[in-house]
Amino acid sequence: MYRKVTLLTLLILAAVAMTFVSSSNQTSAQDDALGARVYELRTYHCHPGKLDDLHARFRDHTNYLFVRHGMTLIGYWTPDEEGAEDTLVYLIAHESREQAKKNWAAFASDPDWQKAATASKENGPILTGVDKMFLNPTDYSPIR
Repeated sequence: MYRKVTLLTLLILAAVAMTFVSSSNQTSAQDDALGARVYELRTYHCHPGKLDDLHARFRDHTNYLFVRHGMTLIGYWTPDEEGAEDTLVYLIAHESREQAKKNWAAFASDPDWQKAATASKENGPILTGVDKMFLNPTDYSPIR
């Protein structure tokens, strides 16, 4: 049941994020650049009690490294649903699907990421699984 609800929840979150980004004070050139991008929606499922460790890893390391490797941070959420207490959902953007592959490869091979990932798992693994999907804005999407 939770996985089925998660997909719907993620799509709603994506719509909210797209509306938020488009409603901010951006120039039309920025809107055009965002519209050309591909969005990546990810859901991280944590071992019980490990969500705070994941938050710390994102807050202290991952976000900086994402930006370093060409990823645009859109938003992060924790679901307000029973059974999703150890879940983090986030949306990032890349210049293209091909660039996303390059961004992730550079991120994965970054020594700073490898060090942060290893350190964050000293008290045991954090994640039990990751769901991900790429999203393209429609021609009528406010984010274009």
